[in-house]
Parts: sequence; C-alpha cells; structure tokens
Amino acid sequence: MPRVVSVINYKGGVGKTTLTANIGAELAQRGRRVLLVDLDPQASLTFCFYTATQWENEIEDARTVLQWIGPLLSGGEAEPLEGFTLTPARVNEVAAANGGRLDIVASHLGLIDADQDLAIELGGSRVQVRSPNFLRVHRVLADALARPAFDGYDVILLDCPPNFGMMTRAGIVASDGVLVPARPDYLSTLGISYLRGRLSELIDDYGRAAALTGSTIPDVAPEILGVVLNMVQYAGTQPINAHQSGIRGLDPLEIKVFDQRIRQSNSLFGGSENGLPVVLAPGGNATVQYELQQLTSEFYARIRT
Repeated sequence: MPRVVSVINYKGGVGKTTLTANIGAELAQRGRRVLLVDLDPQASLTFCFYTATQWENEIEDARTVLQWIGPLLSGGEAEPLEGFTLTPARVNEVAAANGGRLDIVASHLGLIDADQDLAIELGGSRVQVRSPNFLRVHRVLADALARPAFDGYDVILLDCPPNFGMMTRAGIVASDGVLVPARPDYLSTLGISYLRGRLSELIDDYGRAAALTGSTIPDVAPEILGVVLNMVQYAGTQPINAHQSGIRGLDPLEIKVFDQRIRQSNSLFGGSENGLPVVLAPGGNATVQYELQQLTSEFYARIRT
C-alpha cells in the first residue's frame, strides 16, 4: 500500500510546493511510482509540470480536483479519483528510464469556493462534529485513495493549502504522515506550533464523530514526519546568524527536524524548467540538487520505517 503524506505549513512562501514537486520527481527518477495531488487553489504544483496554456486548453474544464469533487457539493458522491490523474510528459521521460512514474491530479483556482461549500455541508465554517456529513466530507479523499487503482503507487504526496480548511482537513485524514517545510524564522515556527494544535483537534473531532455514529472506520493518526528547513541562507559553511536563531527556535517545540536543509536558491524557487523540477534539470545547481537528493533519501527512509 502507498504511503500518503500531506505537505503543509500555515505560513505561505516557505517552498512547500517546490519541495513536493522535487521530492516527487526525484523518487520517480529512482524508479518509484509517485502520485501528487494538488489541493491548493493556487495550483502552483500543477504549474510545476504543465504550462498555463496546457492547463487552460487540456485540463481546466474536465481534469482537476474541482471536477472530481463537484458531485459531492451537490449532495452526491465524488467521481472515482483515478479518472482525473494526469501523467506529465517531460518528467516521465526521465523517470521511465529507471522504471519510475509520476502522476498528478491537477488543481483549479475554483477550489477556494469549493472549500467554503464543503464547510457549509457541515453547517458552517466552524466544523460541526455532530453533523451527519462530518465523516463523509472528511473522508472523501481517504476513501478515494483507498480504491485498488492506487495500490500500485509507492508514495502519494498531497500539496495542501496554507490553511486548515476542508481540503487540508480531508488531506490530513487521508494521510499516514505530515511533512512541514519551514523557513528558519519566527513566523514559520509560530505556524508549526499552531498547526500541531489543529492536528490534535482534528484527531479528537474525528474520533468523536466516529463514536457518535458508531462507525468502525480506522482512526486518524498521521505522524508528523518532521520539519524541513528550507530557503536557508549561508555565510560560508554555516547559516547566517538570523537563520541560526530561527533554527534554535525549533528546540522548544520538541518536534523532529530533518538533518538535510535546503539552501536559498533562485534556480530552485524560480519554478520548474519545461516541466522538469530542478532536481532533475540538466545543468542545474549541483549543490541544490545534491541537497534535494539527500532530503529525498531521508524522507523516504522515514516513511518506510
């Protein structure tokens, strides 16, 4: 069975999508089968693999998360998710050489409205545990990914919005683990602390809702895999003083931190080149590529233990 991981931080601008794209692409290049699901209305992960023109002409009207979840918003059931998976050509030209594959379910800008509609299904923006729709809405993605069509994947990465709306909550319910990218600064640290609190609340609410209905569905217990320090600026071989202070600020949180850090790089955070994330781009920044490769190894080791 695939390992499902949500990638999230309340603080935007921390490289969440960039890391998702590069970890996914590197795993595919190593021969793994990877599925990416873009739950963020900004659709940045989608645009890592498709141009805006491709999205408008080939994807926007029929092949996104918005169309998949649309029937649920009308009181029906979501369509089988496997019918919405795409296989971006450029990255798969590289991955196929080692037997790997990367698929993606694209996002749509209209998801921001769908998120609000899902909240209405529960009786308002504040989640109603006693709502008869609580489990149905929260489990929409978990149930979709439990279908046999997804058994062949090794890893499924969910790129969540920088909030705790319904798409994020559905992603977490579907997940075995949570990966938290963060910059080494105070605001990122504050977002991590708040996120951990909301995760605990969701687990409690889900358990209460299941108990109220007498449901025997599995508990929700995603593990926080750790924080990835991203966009780190160096002076020589050490992070600059301001970033060293931010790194030390994680200590009181008593949360796991990945050993591998990712440095600030215009080539990394400037976007993908022709649908190929920088970790696989020929002639890319060798130092950044090495860091991404090491991070991917550390990530994969954590999800397989």
